[in-house]
Amino acid sequence: MKRWLKYAKPYWFCFILGPILMIVESTGEVVLPKLFAQIINNGVMQQNRAYIIEMGLLMLLCAVLMMAGGVGGCYFAARGSISLGTDVRSDVYNKIQKFSFASIDKFSTGSLVTRLTNDITQIQNFTNMLMRMCMRAPIMMIGAIIMAVRLNARLAIVLLVVMPIMTVLMVWMLSHVGPRFQAVQSKVDNLNTKVQENLTNVRVVKSFVREDYENEKFEKANADLKNAGLYALNLIIIASPLMMFFMNFTSLAVIWFGGRMVMVGTMPLGDLTAFITYISQILMSLMMLSMIFINGSRASASSKRLKEVLDEKLDLTDDKAAHPDLTVTKGKIEFKNVSFRYYKNSPEKVLDNIDLTIQPGSVVGIIGSTGCGKTTLVSMIPRLYDADEGQVLVDDVDVKEYSLYNLREGVGMVLQQNLLFSGTIEDNLHWGDKNASQEQIEEACKSAQAAEFIKDFSDGYQMELGQGGVNVSGGQKQRLCIARALLKHPKILILDDSTSAVDTATEARIREAFSKELKDSTKIIIAQRIGSVKDADTIVVMNDGKITGVGTHEELLKNNQEYQEIYYSQMDKKEAI
Repeated sequence: MKRWLKYAKPYWFCFILGPILMIVESTGEVVLPKLFAQIINNGVMQQNRAYIIEMGLLMLLCAVLMMAGGVGGCYFAARGSISLGTDVRSDVYNKIQKFSFASIDKFSTGSLVTRLTNDITQIQNFTNMLMRMCMRAPIMMIGAIIMAVRLNARLAIVLLVVMPIMTVLMVWMLSHVGPRFQAVQSKVDNLNTKVQENLTNVRVVKSFVREDYENEKFEKANADLKNAGLYALNLIIIASPLMMFFMNFTSLAVIWFGGRMVMVGTMPLGDLTAFITYISQILMSLMMLSMIFINGSRASASSKRLKEVLDEKLDLTDDKAAHPDLTVTKGKIEFKNVSFRYYKNSPEKVLDNIDLTIQPGSVVGIIGSTGCGKTTLVSMIPRLYDADEGQVLVDDVDVKEYSLYNLREGVGMVLQQNLLFSGTIEDNLHWGDKNASQEQIEEACKSAQAAEFIKDFSDGYQMELGQGGVNVSGGQKQRLCIARALLKHPKILILDDSTSAVDTATEARIREAFSKELKDSTKIIIAQRIGSVKDADTIVVMNDGKITGVGTHEELLKNNQEYQEIYYSQMDKKEAI
């Protein structure tokens, strides 16, 4: 509860004024039946027109005050709950931005999307309901009970029979509904994951003609959500008609016994009318309380899921940053006895006892079979992962001693999955340098061999890209990502198989541009093709998480069997000789 109170604190006036104004409305609801009873008893029955007009005007004033209280209460409830939801959403989103890859994998992307949207909406809706009903329901119930007893204590005995039954029914329902709504949210996670995977990979699905298979997966996830939802709502489906039955039964009992009292003259007709209204208010307030508790159960399930995100321990932080103001100035990199596992309890190491030194300004190629740990190794330089054992040094300083911002500002990465964002080409290139001029952007695109195809677009640099850059080819996407990295002017540039979709001539021109534009930067090239790393100052050969060879192309071709196998598998034998 304390966690959510801090989000309510900035909007304290909403959380105070909203309930107070709802008190005004609920007080009016309790007073109006009494005034109406007096009109019947002292006005209509006595044929006193002046009294009817007088009490009618009083009721009108009461109705106006109720309207003002109701509108004001709903306004502040909406403003307070939406503001709270907005702040919670911002904090959850900001926390997710600080997650390491391991933390994101732990929750799954679909689950995080559900928590950011559906779960926060549940909290927001419950807050709105609570602000509108937390004071209204109790005041209406207590006030109506007092007024009903004052009107006729004998007739009020009916309440002693019905209210305990309804209370037991509510308690039983609430004790079972919470865990069921927790299961519903998990099914929403699963459905979101399936939808996200399908929409993200829709081209793959269509190319393999797997629409029927994906439809089956979706239908199963959708059916699971339906069944979980029905299982959770079954209690409400059963309980709501039962509560309505007892409400109607109570009204009938009051009319039966009250009508007999009116006929024998022991109860005025106006009092019976007011009493029936008060009975309805009492039972309606019980329904309101049950709605609060039901929605509270859903919000409680969502609250636990949000707490899991907010309480997740960040494994990549600046806590050990002994030199938070230090920046990367040279680009020297050193791996000292580095080992790493993706899962802490896993017996197999992804990287095993890596020792490697990369001199500043050098060009280093890394080559090896798929899954040998190349990408994981370079991901430790900007601390996308932390080593389980050993140290990673940049400019002779442990990467953990830099602030994450300064370290990553000094490192440019072009990943295997070349991701672009929705927006213009220029917007995407500004990720490299938000203050870059048009001239600098065009120069970077020329170096990345992207300028020519951008000119062919009707809107040029203002062309709108679809989500993920779906309306450009793989090679174009790679060159735009390289241009984006060049604009950053990093001291360390990591190219993770980033030219695999371009032809060898274009790749050669890109490498030539690197040597001119970033001649003082350390360049690490991960590749599958020998031709991509052949001219590097140093080539690192990896296999099964270990370094099996380090040297130039000529040295490795003479001395390293794995490199020889890769080379001869890719080159024509006559050309190789």
